[in-house]
Amino acid sequence: MTDASKSVPFNDIYRTIQGDLDAVENSLKELSSSSNPLIAEINGYLFEKSGKRIRPALLMLSAKLCGYEGRDHIFWSALVEIIHTASLIHDDIVDNSSLRRGQDTVHSRWGANITVLLGDFLYIQSIAMALKTKTYDLIDILADVTAQMIEGELIEYSMSGNVDLAEDVYLEIIDKKTAQLFADSCQIGGRLAGASPADVRRLKDFGLQLGLAFQIVDDLLDYTSDATTLGKPVLSDFREGRVTLPLIHALRLTSGEAREDIIRGYRDRAVDPNAAAKILAAITKTASLDYAFDRATSYVARAKEILAAFPATEHRESLDRIGDLVMRRKK
Repeated sequence: MTDASKSVPFNDIYRTIQGDLDAVENSLKELSSSSNPLIAEINGYLFEKSGKRIRPALLMLSAKLCGYEGRDHIFWSALVEIIHTASLIHDDIVDNSSLRRGQDTVHSRWGANITVLLGDFLYIQSIAMALKTKTYDLIDILADVTAQMIEGELIEYSMSGNVDLAEDVYLEIIDKKTAQLFADSCQIGGRLAGASPADVRRLKDFGLQLGLAFQIVDDLLDYTSDATTLGKPVLSDFREGRVTLPLIHALRLTSGEAREDIIRGYRDRAVDPNAAAKILAAITKTASLDYAFDRATSYVARAKEILAAFPATEHRESLDRIGDLVMRRKK
């Protein structure tokens, strides 16, 4: 697998939209504020640290690529980020994760009951705020992608522990859970700019390919990163019962007793302290990490091909380099 130690500086990639991203941070604080002390406290904790903000960046850069000069992209970028945050809250509850980005998850601090209600509140509040704009084509996009993300979570949870998970089902899960929000962030940007239907389709497909690559790399990092960099324990997805692309590929290439050893190690992961090391050894032996990395690379290559149909501008360059960032990220 290609060395992923080199990082791509966000500030450099986002240089053309940094002022707008700063405005998104202010909008997030405003939109997530509440007269309810508990909601205000939790939302303040959630939005205190800005993450990569890839989805807002994709929306903004897509809009500007198509000539947008208005200010509504700030509001819609903030809504996209709130929906993404709500999905992470639910994801952490389902997985019983105690850490994200190096800090306590919301449910580990406030409990699962309060946290699941807060995630629901953020989803509903996002759609309610969108409805006030009466921009119904964009509202439809947000409502649809929210439903797809939840459906993806349901499919993934129902498949937890299933070592016979097929690659196409895995791809369906990550399409719904992750890639569709990437795609629709780009689509909203194009629609705000009044881009042609063909260009909007291109932007959506670009975001979809990028989102698929992003999630595959995220699943790879569970095997290849370290806890300090990742901000959560390594192999946490494995221990939580998730079957991701490296394991799917390793099982496909292994047969007989060797395959049974992998399955046994997977099923004994909660009681066998050496199970993770055994699985990692099997995955390494079958070059499954390389396979997953190559699949992600192919999605980024396709995204770049789609992007090449647009005029060469600094905004296109930034979008293109986000693809590089996806492949080189360490957390």
